[in-house]
Amino acid sequence: MTKELFLRDAYLREFEAEVVNLNGREVVLDETAFYPGGGGQPPDKGTLGIGPISANVVDVRREGGDIVHVLDAAIPGTVRTLRGTLDWERRYAHMRHHTALHVLSGVIWKNFGAKVTGGRMHADRARMDFSFPGEWTAEVVGEIERLTNEALAEERPVKVYELSREEVLANPDLIRTQTNLVPERVEAIRIVEVEGIDTQADGGTHVSNTREVGKIEITNHKSKGRQNKRVEFVLR
Repeated sequence: MTKELFLRDAYLREFEAEVVNLNGREVVLDETAFYPGGGGQPPDKGTLGIGPISANVVDVRREGGDIVHVLDAAIPGTVRTLRGTLDWERRYAHMRHHTALHVLSGVIWKNFGAKVTGGRMHADRARMDFSFPGEWTAEVVGEIERLTNEALAEERPVKVYELSREEVLANPDLIRTQTNLVPERVEAIRIVEVEGIDTQADGGTHVSNTREVGKIEITNHKSKGRQNKRVEFVLR
């Protein structure tokens, strides 16, 4: 089982780990800082290597309890230790957008009672879908942008901790997606709390304070059904 270093330290850029399994261009390590993707956050990219040996990490995925690093070139089977280096600019952009999505989620929940139905982040943009019960107008979208930027500017700490599955499922405010996506096998659930604005079960990476996010600028909004709405934004 791969130890997930990114869960404890989202700012870890480099690490060294032992090779557990090496199969051509696919490598499993005993621990990793590479996020394998999930919850709308893409998998990390970067490099794995040792000395003159180096390959680019082009994909990362989960397989049971392991995290598989997919490389653009095979690593020799004699290698026992590898140093990982993240594409930090890309990862940090994902962290900023992910935290922005949580603040946006908190704003539309507290002010409009809307539940999230989906979301996706990239290094240069993000989107969120939600079930919006009220009238969907440009004025409402502008108010969502204003309230989100006010919350971001308040320099709110972002905390990460764990709660038992029973505690989380007993509090519907902690899982505000339309569908409960927490797997049955998970007993201790990781919580990401943006102080005073949003607290949710989450397995991704985030910045430590909303001041690192900057401002959102909603670039597009649309109706995708009677209640399902979407906003797309960039960070400034």
